[in-house]
Amino acid sequence: MQRQFRTAAAAFGALVLLSAAGCGDSDSGSGGKLDMGIAVANISLNFAHEMVLGAESAADHAENVDFKAVGPPNTDGPAEVQLFQNLTATAKDGIVLENLDPPIFTRPAAQAVDKGIPVVALDTSPTDGSKVGFYVGNDNYALGELMAKEALKRLGDDPKGEVAIGVPNPGTPVLDSRAKGVKDTFAKEAPNVRIVGPFQTYSDPGQNYSAWSAQVNAHPNALAFLGVGDADSYNLAKIKKQKNGKWLTAGFDVDPKTLEAVKDGSNFVAIDPQHFLKGYLSTAILIRSVRDNDGKLPDGWFLSPGGVVDSANIDEIIARQKSAEAAYDWYKPTIDKLLGDQDAQMHPLKDAR
Repeated sequence: MQRQFRTAAAAFGALVLLSAAGCGDSDSGSGGKLDMGIAVANISLNFAHEMVLGAESAADHAENVDFKAVGPPNTDGPAEVQLFQNLTATAKDGIVLENLDPPIFTRPAAQAVDKGIPVVALDTSPTDGSKVGFYVGNDNYALGELMAKEALKRLGDDPKGEVAIGVPNPGTPVLDSRAKGVKDTFAKEAPNVRIVGPFQTYSDPGQNYSAWSAQVNAHPNALAFLGVGDADSYNLAKIKKQKNGKWLTAGFDVDPKTLEAVKDGSNFVAIDPQHFLKGYLSTAILIRSVRDNDGKLPDGWFLSPGGVVDSANIDEIIARQKSAEAAYDWYKPTIDKLLGDQDAQMHPLKDAR
């Protein structure tokens, strides 16, 4: 079920280069060949893998797009900055930028824009000063609310006890917003639940497992352990199985191991930010803007939806994840609807959370 990146020569031993190949004119006008790309924070984890697959799919469907993807094998902001800067030398017609450390991308993004390269922020909203004014991302606070509400459905009336929250990279707005949504919802709807954390759980799977093991040992009577990242999901399920835990566990994203955990009931849900969809939308809008609007991107936050994966739809989602083609077929009605009425999805950039 896990699709693999196609690997080519590396910079720092960290570069992954992918091509959604195109051919045709060198002219970047309507239908002409475009040189574009995407930079992601971590090519080893499912969230970035999904975004790249979505972006590649959009480039394939647009045709005549030479599309490359770069990113370090582990979350490493400075390494991604260098890879992004290298990408600007070739992807001169546009770049989609996803990262987990927005401040350090302020200057590199502004430099790319100053070179005339359209830049779309993906999944993490751009900083002031980056000169990037278009962002495609979820309402992450709402996704955190969704996770908390799914947990509360299973905790019964007036639950009492501790719920532990984990955040892989504290300070990353996307992840902090999810955790705040979880925390605020419990405070509002279950006042007798005491939230512990958010704790740093790290994006590296090994560090993540160790961090969660420590929290489970420190809070053996907790009602639930809830993580807002990728590795949180499958590591919490693994620990729960090892300890025969009775507490609830859940996380985000649709890594194959996470889907297995939902399928076997270890995790009660996975919250799906639908990363493939975001990758597709951001790239499709970028290509249209270059071909049809002289590279002028929309201004603001394009809200991309998310959802819940649970026992009711797990088989459908597993089937969706079998290939990029299956994912596209599953998402196509949503893609058509969102791209057909872009204005309905637009919000002020300052409201992104």
